[in-house]
Amino acid sequence: MTTAVDTAPGYRPGRTLPLRVEALRQWRRRRTLVMGGVLAALPFVMIIAFAVGGGRDGGRGGADGRVTLIDTATSSGANFTATCLFVSAGFLLVVPVALFCGDTVASEASWSSLRYLLASPVPRARLLWSKLVVALGFSLAAMVLLPVVALVAGTAAYGWGPLKLPTGGALAAGEAVPRLALVVAFVFVSQLVTAGLAFWLSTRTDAPLGAVGGAVGLTIVGNVLDAVTALGSWREFLPAHWQFAWADALQPQLEWGGMVKGAAVSVSYAVVLFALAFRGFARKDIVS
Repeated sequence: MTTAVDTAPGYRPGRTLPLRVEALRQWRRRRTLVMGGVLAALPFVMIIAFAVGGGRDGGRGGADGRVTLIDTATSSGANFTATCLFVSAGFLLVVPVALFCGDTVASEASWSSLRYLLASPVPRARLLWSKLVVALGFSLAAMVLLPVVALVAGTAAYGWGPLKLPTGGALAAGEAVPRLALVVAFVFVSQLVTAGLAFWLSTRTDAPLGAVGGAVGLTIVGNVLDAVTALGSWREFLPAHWQFAWADALQPQLEWGGMVKGAAVSVSYAVVLFALAFRGFARKDIVS
């Protein structure tokens, strides 16, 4: 027996809820603009903090002689960008990922508009696919925005020069930019776990804050567990254990080992979580 959907002229399930429409809807949300503003403002806040705190350090290091990325932050625009990534990768960049991926479906349910989207009719898999792709796209844009603004602002404040490495030596500015791009790529891949967790929770609850907060909270729990050294080698199965493996990209000789392991762990968890989201949503009774 055919349905109205089967016989409706011009109906193509794959053309419902186009990505550009969903992207425009998400772009107009206030939380998108606020998050973009926060990320773009962070480099300027740090420049002010370094100025108030005493200006250039020049990479001299602390009292024990050890040099960190913070110590070399004002050496060049590239160093400043690396420092911004270092201070934000552990938590700040988790927030936009959890926000964009955790709010996307749950917000529709909280507005009681989810059932109307499905009645359009938009197939459930198509709806989730559009929302997931747009959410990941905005998450990537957030991670790119921060280092781009930091590089421009840092170059204006501290000049264009080589990237001084905490381990000694330096990378020419032309080589440092691709290395920083690799860092951003790894940070994005490492956050796919948070994206998968937030997206799965978004399909399970009608409360956007519950999905976002749950993803951020469980990410923090992962960081706490990674700090428990008694777990030994079991910590290697935690995505948080590899979150700073990108530091291997800021070495005189590029090291891939830690980043490959971290990416494999993150992608594995993310695939499972995304699959659970699609499977659960396909069977869910939509009443909102």
